[in-house]
Amino acid sequence: MALRGAPDLSGTGLYAEYPFLPGAEALAEELAASLRVLLEDPSLERARELGRARVLASVEDPRASVALEELAHASAGERFLSFQYARVLLGATGTPAPQRRWAVAESKRAWGRLKEAPVEELLTVARRLGHDFGTEGDEVTIPLVDYLRLATPIREGDFRLGHQRLAQGHVRVDRARGARLLEEGIRRQLSVPLPLDPEVRQRLAETESELLEEVRRRTPAPVARPRFRGGALAAAAFPPCIRKMRRTLEEGENLSHAGRFALAAFLHRVGADPETIVDAFRGAPDFDEGITRYQVEHITRHDEGQGYTPPECATLRSHGLCVREGDPTAPDPTDRVRDEICFRPSLTHPLEYYRIRSGPSRPAAPGGAPDTSGAPGRTPSTDRRR
Repeated sequence: MALRGAPDLSGTGLYAEYPFLPGAEALAEELAASLRVLLEDPSLERARELGRARVLASVEDPRASVALEELAHASAGERFLSFQYARVLLGATGTPAPQRRWAVAESKRAWGRLKEAPVEELLTVARRLGHDFGTEGDEVTIPLVDYLRLATPIREGDFRLGHQRLAQGHVRVDRARGARLLEEGIRRQLSVPLPLDPEVRQRLAETESELLEEVRRRTPAPVARPRFRGGALAAAAFPPCIRKMRRTLEEGENLSHAGRFALAAFLHRVGADPETIVDAFRGAPDFDEGITRYQVEHITRHDEGQGYTPPECATLRSHGLCVREGDPTAPDPTDRVRDEICFRPSLTHPLEYYRIRSGPSRPAAPGGAPDTSGAPGRTPSTDRRR
């Protein structure tokens, strides 16, 4: 991503690049006077066009891998107002999935700039978001509480606190990792829909009906397709960690790299066909069907079609994926309590749990240490980090 010149860190330029920062509301009022002006003023049609483009681009490409050329040629005011209009549009969709994909795309766009920006810009954005980032030599220092708040949802092994340098209550990371942590904070902030007045929602439903319908149509959603190689799949016999992974994706939330690999490998080993595995990932906020199909094939065709073995329980615990103590957020009361099967001394693998719950004819944990060398990256991927 080619950077524009460093923005004015106290004015419109900063908000044009980072329009989610606190204080942007005052600039929005200055540029558009009111929400009604933003929605109706003919002179702001260019900003509205860019806002529509931002929304549609996020539906198609939530990882923001392709730059929006229109933004590169727009004025600072147009870029800023286009973000505001996109957020209003998403508030009118009536479903959280487009909002979450847009949050991923916008946070990725911000990360693309932050990872290359001068460190002063990184610190300014972090502090405006309420995180007291500092510097020590070439490293970024982050208070322990801020690091935990930003890193915990990422849940990749190399972001866990035990792998970091900790000194005097601060975690020290390189600038690239500091930008990645801010990306996660931005994504979480933007995942929350903007509350709209019913009159505004109704107006957008009328004036932007075609766009809103296109967004709903293009946004992937989880699909249940009972296609299995070995008969009916006993979903009720899945271990609590796998049930939690499926539920996370169905609710449109992000699932870590390790979780995506574990889910795909588990579903393959218990008999789900590739279509069913792909469908399980449709709710992911960064779902891309082409990439998902490619990576599912990689996971399921490994070792002459036997496929990768899902990680054992100890590995899942090390990645923060074990919920044997219960998941208080689960809609099903049975998932909220401690699962005693998981605490059996002999149980070391999620496939063994599935065999116990579904009967002796079901797949048992394979012999030897589980192979997790195909641990996925995004949706799922071949990132080999554990």
